Amino acid sequence: MAALEIFAVVALVVALVSLRGFALARSRGTVLCWVSSGGQAWKTGVARYTGGELHWIPFLGLRLRPRHAIARRGLVVSARRPLADSEGPVGYWAVDCGGVSLAMSEDALTGFLAWLESAPPSAHLDAA
Repeated sequence: MAALEIFAVVALVVALVSLRGFALARSRGTVLCWVSSGGQAWKTGVARYTGGELHWIPFLGLRLRPRHAIARRGLVVSARRPLADSEGPVGYWAVDCGGVSLAMSEDALTGFLAWLESAPPSAHLDAA
C-alpha cells in the first residue's frame, strides 16, 4: 500500500509541475527562453517583459517569481550568435548580456532587440 501512495504523490507532483510549465508557456507576454550564467548549462524557462526589466522564470520549480531580473537600463549586448546543433534547437540564437546568456528563437530575438532599442535615451544602450 505504501508504494501506491508514493506513486500517487509522485504522479501529483509531476502533474503540478507540468501544469505550471504549461501555464507559464501560455501566459500572455512570455516567450520561451533559455538562460546560462557563468558558463553553466542552458536552463529552460520563459522570459517576460515587465516595465524596464526582463524576468526569466524557470519551467522546473515551484515559485512563480523570476529567477533572473535583467534591467534594460545600461544593458549591453556583447555578442549574438546562432546556437550550434549540439547546444539547442535549430534556429535559436544566443545573446550574451554581461554575465548572463539568453537563447531564444529568431522572432523572440527581434522582440528582445526592439525592447532594448525602445528604451529612453537616458538608458545608454550599446546593442551589438
